[in-house]
Amino acid sequence: MKNPHAPMQPGYFYHVYNRGNNREKLFYKKENYIYFLKKYDYYLYDYLETHAYCLLPNHFHFLVRVREIKDLPGQEYVEGLIFRHFSNFFNCYAKAINRQQNREGSLFRKNFKSLLVDNEAYLSILIYYIRANPQRHGLINDFRNWPYSSYSRILMAKKTHLCKDEVIRWFGSVEEYKAYHAELHDISKTGELFGEDI
Repeated sequence: MKNPHAPMQPGYFYHVYNRGNNREKLFYKKENYIYFLKKYDYYLYDYLETHAYCLLPNHFHFLVRVREIKDLPGQEYVEGLIFRHFSNFFNCYAKAINRQQNREGSLFRKNFKSLLVDNEAYLSILIYYIRANPQRHGLINDFRNWPYSSYSRILMAKKTHLCKDEVIRWFGSVEEYKAYHAELHDISKTGELFGEDI
């Protein structure tokens, strides 16, 4: 498997993922999913372009590309800055869930994973892999109907922070995007390419 702790550098794509500590839930109700995405945007929008995501009850996946960040003293600082913002994001969300659930301790598994995607040929299947997770885990019969993924948001006319135009261009058109996701793709061995199966 590739290095799941790759340093995040401007211009590169990464598969970012993590799960609840001891596989515990991260999301308990609809409002939790919404709050998670809101705080993700708050802490990370200035640093990451988001091309795909999927939130499941006890884990999440993002496909991101690090933005070119100007006026910073060096590459090492960029990596530290992004890590710090992820840490602040997770801490903020964890505090809210701990209050809501009257729980204590770590909500997330220690150290989120950031797997470098260094082959653009993998991008389409990775996007599919991320979106297909709810169906793979038996949460829904058709992952396209899962409300907490970017599949349907890409198709909405409503303005969003998602890189919708770029994603559609990878597939060729809206029709080809829909057709690709309507097909059944073999993702049984994608853990080797895209990170551990969580």
